[in-house]
Amino acid sequence: MKNQSEMGNRRQQNLFVIASPDEIDKIKRAESSSQAGAIAGAKAAAVTAVVSAIPTVAAVRMFPWAKANLNYTAQALIVSAASIAAFFITADKTILEGARRNTEAQLKKAQQDSK
Repeated sequence: MKNQSEMGNRRQQNLFVIASPDEIDKIKRAESSSQAGAIAGAKAAAVTAVVSAIPTVAAVRMFPWAKANLNYTAQALIVSAASIAAFFITADKTILEGARRNTEAQLKKAQQDSK
């Protein structure tokens, strides 16, 4: 019961916290960076799905080993693993690029304010 009352007190304390305009701008930049990362990741995943599906299906039709050992599930796993990897790698790079840009912008702003 003690933990529930502490959580209730924390919620009430957070209701009266108002972000400064700088914090609001920082949150907006972070959200736009995350959204851009998700969009770029989705695009990369779509391209990777097509690029990996074509050789996978072609290999299953041409090579006897692949025909004997790669059923539909294995083919789907190959394509989906490549797509998932492309999504996360691209999204991560895009988000980190946005964070780097935001940090550089904050640094420039701080340097201008100090002059």
